[in-house]
Formats: sequence, C-alpha cells, structure tokens
Amino acid sequence: MRVIVALGGNALLQRGERPDAENQIENVRTAVKTLARVAAQHELIITHGNGPQVGVLAVESAGDPNLTKSYPFDTLGAETQGMIGYWLLQALQNALPGRQVLSMVTQTLVSVTDPAFENPTKFVGQVYSQAEAEKLARENGWTVRPDGQYWRRVVPSPMPQRVVETRLIRKAMRDGVTVVAAGGGGIPVIRDEDGRLRGVEAVIDKDLTAALLAEALECDAFLILTDVPRVMKDFGTPQQTEIAHTTPHELRSIDFPAGSMGPKVDAVCRFVETTGDMAAIGKLDQAVEILAGTAGTIVTPNATWPLASTL
Repeated sequence: MRVIVALGGNALLQRGERPDAENQIENVRTAVKTLARVAAQHELIITHGNGPQVGVLAVESAGDPNLTKSYPFDTLGAETQGMIGYWLLQALQNALPGRQVLSMVTQTLVSVTDPAFENPTKFVGQVYSQAEAEKLARENGWTVRPDGQYWRRVVPSPMPQRVVETRLIRKAMRDGVTVVAAGGGGIPVIRDEDGRLRGVEAVIDKDLTAALLAEALECDAFLILTDVPRVMKDFGTPQQTEIAHTTPHELRSIDFPAGSMGPKVDAVCRFVETTGDMAAIGKLDQAVEILAGTAGTIVTPNATWPLASTL
C-alpha cells in the first residue's frame, strides 16, 4: 500500500519535556523505529507537526535586538521544516540502509480570499500581559487577543488548497524514495495578482494538509499517529469508551474538542469521504498494528478493515 503518516507533536517532544535539540533527536530516533517497520512493507510518506519548534523560533526572533522586526511565520515554518526534516532524514537513513530518503521543504497554497485572513484565530508563541502584547503588536504589526488570563499573538489558519511540490513528491515516490514533506502543514503561500508565489503570515493545520496530500498522491491509507491509543467517545466522563472501527458519519456526530482531537477527526473524515479509503488515529508505536486492523481508531466508509485486497 501507499501510506502517509502524520506525526503528532509527541513524536518530537514528550509531554513536559524541554524543547532541547537532544531530547527531540532521541524522540525522532524512537519514532523512526516504528516508521522503518511500515516502510519495510509499504510505500511511505511522512509529514509532521512543528508547534513547539516554531514557537521557540518565534520567541527567539521577537527577542533578537539585532532584528528590525521578527521573522514572519512562513519563514519560521521553513526553518522548522529544515530542522525537523534533517532529524527525520538522518534517522531514516540510519534505520533503512540502502533506501533512498528525501526531506523536502514544501509550500502549501492557500486562497488569498480565505476568510481566515480577516479573522486570525490561531494562537502562536508565548503568553504575555495585555500591555506587553499590545506593545509587541505595535512594534511588529501583530494581531493579539486574550487567551484566558493572558494575551497571545494570533495568525490566520486558512484551509490548504494544494501542496505546491506535489508532482515532485509523486516523482520521487515512483523512484522508490521515502519522502518527508509538508511539515507543519507546509509553508503558507498565495499567488499574487501576477501569479507569483508569496509567503503569508499564517499557520496551516498540519493534519488537513496531510489529508490533502494523501488524496493528491492517491494513498491507500492515512495515519495520524499521536500519544493516544484510540479516539474516545465521552472523553473524561465515566461513560468514556474507545472507538475502534467507525465511519465518517458516526465520528462527525460526536462533539470533539476543537483544540485537540477535533482537527484530527475532521482530517481523517475528509480523506475517507473524498477517497473511500482508510484513515486512522492511534499511537505511534502501533502503526503496523493499525494497518493490520488490530489497533487505533480506524475510519472507513463501512467501518470494515482490513479489506481482502490489502491482506
């Protein structure tokens, strides 16, 4: 099968860990042990999150006295793609001797008319007092909003339209290459009035981009790998239950938190609804078992997996 894996933040940074490079490199090595098992049996494309990493770089940039203004988020996203892509590239090369591996810096096209640009909602970076946030907003051209008792910067989160380098990824895969791409949802770009690409201040949902890329590459399976074994119905209540096999219709009838499981559920549902293929959410170290149908929350049009053709 052709499989795309979207690595959650836990693949790089465990809960409560400091975002030091050494911690993340070790976590990547652990993650790649599982990914290598998938790559041994299937064509593999890997995407990843970048939330903690882009937050660290944004704080560093905002506090650098040598800069007139902080780096924009499209540039920071490119920096994280290079950094995390390098860690994954090296770990995969070491785990898969003889296999060609490619880590790509990729752009994700969004619409200049997306309403998200008029209503920035995505919190990024650290928290500030109201006075400090408003001062930074004036100095850097930011939009800031209250986040609980603090204030934070917000940026638009437009819907992904296409990964610009999709054809190149497809060509690499035809040549037997394992590809790392679309990290952090991809570098957000628009086409200007002259048709030229231009970066914009935005953060694209990484799971929605992964689903879009999975569809464009005609993947047979789309896995979101995180630190939970299955999606839970009625999470946090005495009635909570694990969901093993389900359909997009059933999942969409359940209310999931917008800031955590909600976007993941939306992404897998979109992929299954569009393609009729399989998507799943589950633990990173159970990727092989998820593909075998014995772990994770598996989403298909009729809640049946594996299909006879995949055995």
